[in-house]
Amino acid sequence: MNPEIAQHPLGIITPQYCTASNFKLDCGAVLPEITLCYEMYGTLSPARDNAILIIHALSGSAHAAGYLSENDRKPGWWDSMIGPGKAFDTDRYCVISMNSLGSCYGSTGPTSINPATGKIWGVDFPALTIEDMTRASIALSDALGIACWRAVVGGSMGGMQLFCFARDYPDRLQMMIPIATSARTTPEMIAFNYVARRAIMDDPLFKCGHYDVANPPAQGLGIARMLGHISYLCPEAFESKFGRRFRAGIPARTYNTQNAEFDVEGYLDYQAKQFVARFDANTYLLIMRAIDYFDFAEKFDGDMARAFDVIKTPTLFISFDSDWLYSPALHDVMADYLRDIGTPVEHHVLHSFCGHDSFLIEAEAQTPIIQNFIRKYEK
Repeated sequence: MNPEIAQHPLGIITPQYCTASNFKLDCGAVLPEITLCYEMYGTLSPARDNAILIIHALSGSAHAAGYLSENDRKPGWWDSMIGPGKAFDTDRYCVISMNSLGSCYGSTGPTSINPATGKIWGVDFPALTIEDMTRASIALSDALGIACWRAVVGGSMGGMQLFCFARDYPDRLQMMIPIATSARTTPEMIAFNYVARRAIMDDPLFKCGHYDVANPPAQGLGIARMLGHISYLCPEAFESKFGRRFRAGIPARTYNTQNAEFDVEGYLDYQAKQFVARFDANTYLLIMRAIDYFDFAEKFDGDMARAFDVIKTPTLFISFDSDWLYSPALHDVMADYLRDIGTPVEHHVLHSFCGHDSFLIEAEAQTPIIQNFIRKYEK
């Protein structure tokens, strides 16, 4: 057993599952049944009123803390934030992390079996929206008997779901914590996503989405992930992590245009290889497109002020000064919309050299802010 597991306060976590029937999607399709994978940290109170919901980013999973097996090399993606005494204190709250609808980590998505054919859905899985994912979190709430969440928390894509949650189900959360996110996907982000999608679709092994799961479009998916990682970091991070250093064993330039000579190139190759081993190409396309479609103000004729006018839930925005995908300026605008209508709101801009990934890394800076906010507004 990994010795760190024996000392970990949460230890080994067992994923759990719930189902919902006749789940209607915005595209008009109906899924006869959906399965939602989730993990639970801490104890749900008899009144079921101490629960905090964590909503993950694009390629995340329900596995946010603890370990999945005694052989795990590292804990869940937000382990530094979830546990006794941490930002989301499992001595006080029951923290629940759900795998979003459409993902490939246990919830229904392209890698699931289509009941009509007995084969995996693949590219035939219906189109999703962020709102569809949000309704799935309500299905989880109902399955667990949670009438109102103490807080709902979302970073990046998770924050997008959170806005829909507060707009469409205001009585089902006491407070909201959107982190490093946006109320609509910018044209720049749509452009990044398009290049990533083209990398996948132009891979000869993609076969219009009908690829062999044993021989997937790994090259295209890997390039898509490389592009994503470039956008997740910032110039300062690239400089401090890699500089212009050559890779180990390559002391100087080889004058071969096909070699990965620099440290930063080796980093991108490694990230691509790791991602291809754990993620599905059709799932990546599906979720990226849902992000492209997202515009919180769409139902209000594009008027963002009117869209935020419906949110009365106490809100804590956290942004990072090196995040150029979802900059502090974007969060300032959203916070101002809420201030204008009298909704209790805080916006904290944290310093970090980690770019968009800061929300996954900067636990020490986020923890007291989150703890103080939750205790301030809990009922």
